[in-house]
Amino acid sequence: MNDSTANPMLLSVRELAVEFRIGKEAPVSAVRGVSFDVPANRCVALVGESGSGKSVTAMSILRLLPTNAVVGGEILFEGRNLLGLDEADMRKLRGSAVSVVFQEPMSSLNPVFPVGEQIAEVLRVHENLPAAMAMARAVALLEEVGMPDPHLRIKSYPHELSGGQQQRVMIAMAIACKPRLLIADEPTTALDVTIQKQILELLASLRHSHNMSVLFITHDLGVVGEIADEVIVMQAGEIREHGSAAQIFTQAVHPYTRALLACRPALDSRPRRLSVVTDFLDGSVPAVAAPERVPRADGEVVLEVQGLNKSFRLRDGLLHWREVAAVQNVSFTLRRGRTLGIVGESGSGKTTLGLALMRLVGATGGRVLLHDRNEVHDFFALNAAQIKPLRQRMQIVFQNPYASLNPRFSIAQILTEPMQIHGLGGGAPERLEMARALLERVGLPAAALGRYPHEFSGGQRQRIAIARCLTMKPDVLICDESVSALDVSVQAQVLNLLLDLQDEFGLAYIFISHDLAVVRYMSDDVLVMNHGQAVEHADADTIYRAPQNTYTKRLLDAIPRGYRHAP
Repeated sequence: MNDSTANPMLLSVRELAVEFRIGKEAPVSAVRGVSFDVPANRCVALVGESGSGKSVTAMSILRLLPTNAVVGGEILFEGRNLLGLDEADMRKLRGSAVSVVFQEPMSSLNPVFPVGEQIAEVLRVHENLPAAMAMARAVALLEEVGMPDPHLRIKSYPHELSGGQQQRVMIAMAIACKPRLLIADEPTTALDVTIQKQILELLASLRHSHNMSVLFITHDLGVVGEIADEVIVMQAGEIREHGSAAQIFTQAVHPYTRALLACRPALDSRPRRLSVVTDFLDGSVPAVAAPERVPRADGEVVLEVQGLNKSFRLRDGLLHWREVAAVQNVSFTLRRGRTLGIVGESGSGKTTLGLALMRLVGATGGRVLLHDRNEVHDFFALNAAQIKPLRQRMQIVFQNPYASLNPRFSIAQILTEPMQIHGLGGGAPERLEMARALLERVGLPAAALGRYPHEFSGGQRQRIAIARCLTMKPDVLICDESVSALDVSVQAQVLNLLLDLQDEFGLAYIFISHDLAVVRYMSDDVLVMNHGQAVEHADADTIYRAPQNTYTKRLLDAIPRGYRHAP
C-alpha cells in the first residue's frame, strides 16, 4: 500500500483514539483505533464525510484539540511521540517541522495586520530573523506561491485579497520554515474550480521543491485523485479502506469507498438518479447502470430576462465614486420544468444576477418578465404592494441554510410564517398540516416541526430551506450554491430531491454554482458568466462537449477528473 522501503516513515499514527468529555454525560468517541503512516516525500489523503474523524485526527497530530479531548495511542513524528511532549516543545514543532493550511483563510489570518507582517512573524518566531530580513523573505515566499506583485501584496490586508490569494498567503506562512510535514485541511473546498486547480498544482510543486510530505484532508475524492499517492478512507471515526490512489479509484473494496466514488456526478453521463451512501451500505445498489435521464419537453415560458444590468457605486478616494458593473446586458428565457445552470468564477456576477432577479438588490437596467397564463408581469416595474403576490412565484435557496434560517424559530414557525404573510391556508391548524406534509415530502419526519435549526445537519437544514420555498408553490426556484457546502453523499440526496420536486411540481430552476460537474448533472441549458457578461449560452450537452468560448474551455479543463493516472 505504501512505498516504505524507498520512503522512510516521517509520521506514524498507532491506535489513535479520541473522545470528548461533555459535562457529566458519557464521553463522545470521535476516533477509534486509527493507524497509518506518512512516508517521507509522499502525499497521503484522509477522505471522509463530515463527522468521519479526519480533521480530529489531523488536529491530534498538532495537539490543537480543545481541552475536553482525551487522546490515546501514539503519534510518532521522526521517532518522537508527540503525545508525550510538553507544550513548549510542541510550540517549537508547530510551524517549523509541521505546518498546517486550514480550510477558511479569513478565520486564520489576522484581519488587522497586513499579510506581509503575518508571514514575517512566523520567521521571526521560529528562525529569529531580524525584521527587515523576515520581510524580504516574506516577499520571496509570496513570489514562490505565485502571488502577483508580491512586493505590493505584502502591504495588503486579508480582506483586500481574493479567496485564492488568501489561501496562497496561508501556504506561504505554512512553508516559511521549510516544514517536513504539511497538513492541508480542506484547503480548496471553498474555491472556484480554476483556483482549486491552481492551489492543487502549487501544493504538488512545493511538495517536490521542498522535499516535504503532505497529509491532505478532504471530503472530495475527485480532488484527491489530482494530488495523492495514498488514500485513507474514514467513516464514523474508523478507517474503512487504505491503499494507493490507483487501488482506491480502480479497485475499491469497501462499500463506503465505492459509495463516495459513485455519489459524485459524472461528466459523461446523466443518470435519472444519483447513488447515495445507503444504497451501497444496505446492498440495494442496482446491478445495472441507472437509466439516463430523458430530456424534458419544452414547457411554456415562465421567466424572461431582457438586458439585465447591475452596477455598484464604490468610493474611490475621499470625494470620488466609481461605477463597477457586476452584471452586463444578460438575457435568457426559462421554461417550465427546465433548469438553467449559471456558472462562473467568484466575481463573475452569477450570484448578483440571482439576487437582482429576486429584487434583493436593485437592478440598474433591463426587464424581468414573469409569465402567468395569459398575463405578463414586469417584475421591476411593480411597487411593493403589486409585487407581494408575485413573490410567491419566484423563491431562492441560499448557500448557507444555517444563516438563512432564523435560529430562534422552530421549524414549524419557519415553514408557516411565509404562509401567514401571504394569506395561504385557512388558519393556523391548516398551515401546520401543510408544513407537516412538506417536511415529509423533503424526507424529514413530522417530529422535526418542534425542533430548531441547530438540531439538524447541514443537509437536513438545506431540506428545510427547500420546504420553506415550496410553501409558496413557486414556478421558479433559484438555487444559489445550494449544495456546495454539503458532503458528496448528502449533495446527491439533495440533487435527487430537487429533480423529484421538479418532476412533481413542474418547477423551473436557475441553478447557480461554481461546481461544473453538478451543473452538468442538473441543467438542461447552461449560461457561462465572466466579469458580469454572459460569454456563452447553449444547451448543456453542447457546452460540455464542444465549448466555443476560451473562458468556458478553461473552466472545463479545471474540473477534477478523478485519479490522475487513470486511463
